[in-house]
Amino acid sequence: MAAQTAAPGVRDQEIAAEQAHLDRVYHRLEEKIHEAEFLMSDAAQRGQVGTPGALAERDAQVFRAGIHLNRLNSEFEDFLFGRIDLLRGKDGKKGADGAFTSVDPADDAIREDATADIAETLHIGRIGVLDTDYAPLVIDWRAPAAAPFYRSTPVAPGRVVRRRVIRSKGRRVLGVEDDLLRPELTTGLPVIGDGALMAALGQARTHTMRDIVSSIQAEQDLVIRAPAASVTEVTGGPGTGKTAVALHRAAYLLYQDRRRYAGGILCVSPTPLLVAYTEGVLPSLGEEGQVAIRAVGSLVDGVTADLYDDPAVARIKGSLRMTKVLRNAARGCLDGDDRQPSVLRVVAFGRRVELDPQELDAVRQQVLGGTAPVNLLRPRARRLLLDALWRKSGRRFDDQQLAAEERQGFDEDISTEQDFIDFLDGWWPVLRPADVLAALADEKRLSRWARRVLSPPEVRRVARSLRRTGATVHDVALLDELETLLGLPPRDKRREIDPMDQLTGLDELMPQRGESGRERAERLAWERTEYAHVIVDEAQDLTPMQWRMVGRRGRTATWTIVGDPAQSSWLDVDEAARARDEALGARPRRRFTLTVNYRNPAEIAEVAATVLALAMPGSESPRAVRSTGIRPRYEVAGDDLGADVRAAAQVLLAEVDGTVGVVVAMNRRAQARGWLAGLGDRVVALGSLEAKGLEYDATVVVCPAEIAEESPAGLRVLYVALTRATQQLTVLAGERDLPNADGVPDLLRRD
Repeated sequence: MAAQTAAPGVRDQEIAAEQAHLDRVYHRLEEKIHEAEFLMSDAAQRGQVGTPGALAERDAQVFRAGIHLNRLNSEFEDFLFGRIDLLRGKDGKKGADGAFTSVDPADDAIREDATADIAETLHIGRIGVLDTDYAPLVIDWRAPAAAPFYRSTPVAPGRVVRRRVIRSKGRRVLGVEDDLLRPELTTGLPVIGDGALMAALGQARTHTMRDIVSSIQAEQDLVIRAPAASVTEVTGGPGTGKTAVALHRAAYLLYQDRRRYAGGILCVSPTPLLVAYTEGVLPSLGEEGQVAIRAVGSLVDGVTADLYDDPAVARIKGSLRMTKVLRNAARGCLDGDDRQPSVLRVVAFGRRVELDPQELDAVRQQVLGGTAPVNLLRPRARRLLLDALWRKSGRRFDDQQLAAEERQGFDEDISTEQDFIDFLDGWWPVLRPADVLAALADEKRLSRWARRVLSPPEVRRVARSLRRTGATVHDVALLDELETLLGLPPRDKRREIDPMDQLTGLDELMPQRGESGRERAERLAWERTEYAHVIVDEAQDLTPMQWRMVGRRGRTATWTIVGDPAQSSWLDVDEAARARDEALGARPRRRFTLTVNYRNPAEIAEVAATVLALAMPGSESPRAVRSTGIRPRYEVAGDDLGADVRAAAQVLLAEVDGTVGVVVAMNRRAQARGWLAGLGDRVVALGSLEAKGLEYDATVVVCPAEIAEESPAGLRVLYVALTRATQQLTVLAGERDLPNADGVPDLLRRD
């Protein structure tokens, strides 16, 4: 069998061969960049021609060339990462990328003596590159021809004989790692390294997520390339690559249907830390600026929340019961306070006309009989006030035309009086979500609006939480709900008149001023943003109120939802499911399950499985694909917990090349940051709820019992904390952990 492990010197020969191909690709890329630069220059020169048609053509050409040049420049580094060597296919058809389309080998591709010829070699990269004869030098990783690189396995290899991952830095090939998928064949192909996946899993972590474009596995690729229509639901335990799969799916959808999805994909993450961790992935895949990655606490424009309510308050604010409370508050806030005017007096037809409190209350109730949002009822309130004043004036006319003219004049006179304008502003003020939310901090008013909805202790907890400085993550969903209930007030269509506008003829000669950045921001603030595709990461943590908020951003969207019930920090799964179903509507659903843990070595996964059995009895952990032989380290904290945490972190910093995460209960976050001060940027302290989706080379989990007891979902949160490490885990126990003689906390013991 000629397909065999490489002899000494063969590795260098294979690296040299890949280097030669990479040099050829870079040469072609340089040619393409020169072409794009020429297009830019040529388009700019067309601006010398003054006809409107020429200017429009120039602008379109500059735009297209600019995008092309930007993309080439951004992909110029480290974009070629894979290669597949394939047997001859069943037919000779080629796709648009120049590669043969057949998935299965031809019947005679393998001879009776188990020998075969390599009929096609494809290199896989971040974008496609064709040579001057339109033959593929690089296949875009999202193209159909690249699918076998990810989906072929030794059990179902298709046409693939060898799969190779190419590691490079800049223009230099550093190494190659091969997977032989048809070891029974004699093809003359050498095999280098121990396998591409294991090489990728062993790399040191940083504080930003790397793309997995070179190591996507078959079950992940099925999700990434799933049709976009309707809803794609993905479940999988820690380390199965859910977040990475979701981001790569966004890039794939843009590749498949850019016209539909460009600028219109929203990815919702649970925390700002996870946003910061993942935001570099899409630019590395060539999709910078096309996808909005937002933390759930930042979905409302102008609000960024990274504070957390205590679990008891979070359960109240996240519940659908709050919709009724907020509806009552949105209308109840119109009652205002003692400063609100109680009598309306105007002068009409030479005498004073007045509406007393009872008459005004009747008008208000009549206005509120409408179903429109409160702010949008303001014109109705204005009209009904004028109706009431007209009736009170006692004017009667037999001639209907005369009556209509008189009434029109009456309305114009009264509605422009400053007294009437001031009264309307005070009696039916424009309400803003933040103002109504602040009103909920008044326990008496909240008690009135929450009657038969919240209990008195719940009212006290919510009111007290709203008196704190700064919005919490759960407040953001309440603000979004209020924005819907209140509605945006009608925009003032009047604009300030520029004196230059009064000079006739200048509009034809002077160029029109474009919309400024500030004006655009103000305009977008008035317009609710909706997306063509919505990705929800860690979906199991969304509260019902948060599902309502996300649902408003995807009313006509297709969806990708990824999560793991075993990691959920929200206990009422039925209520959350109802809110999710309402957000998704009647769209058909396609479901996938990821079963392989690529993050944790088996030694760490075994410890996490112990907690999972307590948190969700009967649940299965994903299967770990590797073992390091390094057992988790257990220690017992002494009198100085901070010093012990710092010492444990220092030990791990010396043992791993990448990052170290120190996970503590939420109420210890600030304290833990102080413990680690001065240790450098490779170590980070984070609260248990902030750890979701992140990974580190090593982690220190501090006082597991504190994490488990901080909320009813604490065991699930602890399960998450224990599954963040790719190499080493240290567990530091306190007294409440009831450690045994070996330092193993009670919750982590298997006996």
